[in-house]
Amino acid sequence: MNDALTAYPVFPILIVDDDPYSLQVCEMQLIRKGISHVRTFQDGTELLLYLSDHDASAIVLDLNMPEISGEEILASVIRDYPTIPVIISTAVDDVDTAVRCMKAGAFDYVVKPVSQDRLLTTVTRAIEFQELRRENASLKERVLDNQVKHPEAFSGIITNNPQMHAIFKYIESVATTSQPVLITGETGVGKERIAQVIHQLSGRKGGMVAVNAAGLDETTFSDTLFGHKRGAFTGAERARDGLIEKASNGTLFLDEIGDLSPSSQVKLLRLLQEHEYYPLGSDVPQITNARMIVATNCDLRELQEQGVFRADLYYRLLLHHIHMPPLRERLDDLPLLVDYFLHLASEELGKARPTPPPELLTLLSVYDFPGNIRELQAMVFDAVSQHQGGVLSLCTFKQLIQPDSFGKTRRSKKTTETLENLYASLSRLPSLKEAEDMLIEEALKRTGGNRTMTATLLGVTRQTLHRRINLQKDEG
Repeated sequence: MNDALTAYPVFPILIVDDDPYSLQVCEMQLIRKGISHVRTFQDGTELLLYLSDHDASAIVLDLNMPEISGEEILASVIRDYPTIPVIISTAVDDVDTAVRCMKAGAFDYVVKPVSQDRLLTTVTRAIEFQELRRENASLKERVLDNQVKHPEAFSGIITNNPQMHAIFKYIESVATTSQPVLITGETGVGKERIAQVIHQLSGRKGGMVAVNAAGLDETTFSDTLFGHKRGAFTGAERARDGLIEKASNGTLFLDEIGDLSPSSQVKLLRLLQEHEYYPLGSDVPQITNARMIVATNCDLRELQEQGVFRADLYYRLLLHHIHMPPLRERLDDLPLLVDYFLHLASEELGKARPTPPPELLTLLSVYDFPGNIRELQAMVFDAVSQHQGGVLSLCTFKQLIQPDSFGKTRRSKKTTETLENLYASLSRLPSLKEAEDMLIEEALKRTGGNRTMTATLLGVTRQTLHRRINLQKDEG
């Protein structure tokens, strides 16, 4: 039997049949299709003894066996191990019995001689059913428990944000399943870091292989991912394995899937559904046991509605979906992140850690961060690289954060539309003075009353702001 960490699924498929030939055929059919974690039994009592100490993903159970019948075994399994799906295997002239077993609680049935496609489809559905059941149980447990089970896996992600902690608990629930995971979010939010955490928690023995699909045409995508046979195209003097082969027993992380061509999307869908792929120049399918994690900064729903992204692939990926919030939605993490990046930059640049000015967090808190965490890190490293001593200067940050960078077109489409239609629903438009007074009041609120930051936010000089505030007081 293969090691559980290198085999699929995590818990074995148990096949019970008194005919050694039928056992061998059934086992080989599954292994050829990548379902390699299989155990066989010629006697029902051996199965029940095994289940007393081990878990299973599914059971393929022959009905007609001597000594103890399949129906008796089914009754025992349903009574003592009700969460394990049982697939009945029966002769063509005994379908009535199979239907009776379905009513008693069996998951499905197959008719002997069992076709490979029918067996594979039924067993795959049972595996997915069992994984979803375990995942739901895990999610319910974590709803009641506010603590993540493996905080060490998330140590590289600096946050105290409740939304991020909820994502961590969800990741722990889906990490050990074999189903693909879709990670969405803007550029720089840490999608690949999340993929690394999922891989670490999956318990897979192989490594994680990352592929960026941006700009890859169909041929390059296929060659990079699936490899090629010798002579597949001009210049292919020898065969080459693709990255999917290097991800065996591990995880394949495919970034920027929103850029995939329609034909490449078809190949990805087949890979997700059948675990099959064709190296260039080969008409023999290869099987992979790599777990798939995909990511994009595109709105896949919008692409799907436009007909650019396949609907069947889109819905297949939605099974496990993690959306990473942008930095502007987790500004409570700014103090932690700035402190961490100051420490990191100082170590890498060989400098003493500078003291940040009190105004720094106020300045950063009113910025939109289109580049998210990655942009903040670059800002801090740039400032530390130019730092000479004493308190860290705000100049480098102000140079990167120009007044026209605050709250404008870099925001999401929805937010931009809100700004453009700010007064559209009002029956009475405010006067210019009323609008100016409200704008200044809101800007002061966002900057904690810091007039320098408020002036920067509004795109005016500090003197102009001071004069207008005094004018408000005089008129008040």
